[in-house]
Amino acid sequence: MKAIVLVLSGLFLFQLHCFGQAAELCQGAYFTEEQGKEFLEKHKVTSKLAWETRAAQIRQQIREGMDLKTLPPKPTSKPIVHSRREMDGYSIESVAFESIPGIYVTGNLYRPLKKQKSYAGILAPHGHGENPHGRFREQTQKRCATLARMGAIVFVWDMVGQGDSKQTAHKMPKALKLQTINSIRALDYLLSIPGVDPERIAVTGESGGGTQTFLLAAMDDRVKVSVPVVMVSAYFFGGCVCESGLPIHKKGDYQTNNVEIAALAAPRPMILISDGGDWTKNTPEVEYPFIKNIYSLYGKTDQLEAVHLADEKHDFGPSKRKAMYAFMAKHLNLNIKAVTNSLGNIDEEPSKVLTQKELEVFNEAHPRPANAVMGDEAVMKLL
Repeated sequence: MKAIVLVLSGLFLFQLHCFGQAAELCQGAYFTEEQGKEFLEKHKVTSKLAWETRAAQIRQQIREGMDLKTLPPKPTSKPIVHSRREMDGYSIESVAFESIPGIYVTGNLYRPLKKQKSYAGILAPHGHGENPHGRFREQTQKRCATLARMGAIVFVWDMVGQGDSKQTAHKMPKALKLQTINSIRALDYLLSIPGVDPERIAVTGESGGGTQTFLLAAMDDRVKVSVPVVMVSAYFFGGCVCESGLPIHKKGDYQTNNVEIAALAAPRPMILISDGGDWTKNTPEVEYPFIKNIYSLYGKTDQLEAVHLADEKHDFGPSKRKAMYAFMAKHLNLNIKAVTNSLGNIDEEPSKVLTQKELEVFNEAHPRPANAVMGDEAVMKLL
């Protein structure tokens, strides 16, 4: 009887913990537009000390909310790299490496063919998208290949549960934690490549990849330049568990939003790219001025830019990529002339779109390693 009581008590406490955690999740349009604006007005800071005190609090809750105060041990296994293809000015390779023993990050590495003394390194997380998944979409392939033609080494990898990353479902409960670990290990991998300049490291992604962009820049100061696209919003907190499925925004009386998290990049170079067709429609009047004020505390407003495309919708389309290319060229010393035609326009035509089969990591010739942990339950135990 006593054992049954203990089991029931433990179950009750577990359910209570889960209910409490769920109550602290801020998902989707958690604020109204007006509430988002009012929140930023209330949290405007007037001194560098006040901001850095607030910033420390925000970083602490991100780590505690993810249960990521310390990183898991870094695997010692060597990356899997195969199927190199030479294209017009760049090459593509299929890559996999462990982020946690038994968990494989899968993606593609784009390199410029022209030899350089050193290379900028750019991480390219992707957003949600089906048929095909984000890594294989035209907008993703075009940006990675074009950045490589400009002289950067670029790594794009799968969201959890997408592309070759099929060890767990995308919406497993701790997807946010695993994707953040994968982002940090992707940065480790990029910096391990001979010739990559640690002072010229950037990250850019759209939508859910925009969330990965500002979270990585917030948590890891090895990121020197960040370009979050169509995601920094005062009222929208990310609609997927991989963005807002853990309590990183709220705990008890404490509250933050994605604008404050994105502002943790200050005073490093950042450009906000927004549009009129989604939750970034107010960026010029709401989000950008708030972040600009923080950059002003460092005397670095020249390091922050914003491009708003009022007539566009939620994507990483050509005009958004054009703004990103110019910013990357400016701050990473890339050769934008290498991708500019005689009329002065960005020419992405040489950046070819390949099939998923051509870009895949795991196949009959290159099977998934035997130690790969499979299934939500098994992966959750690891986390």
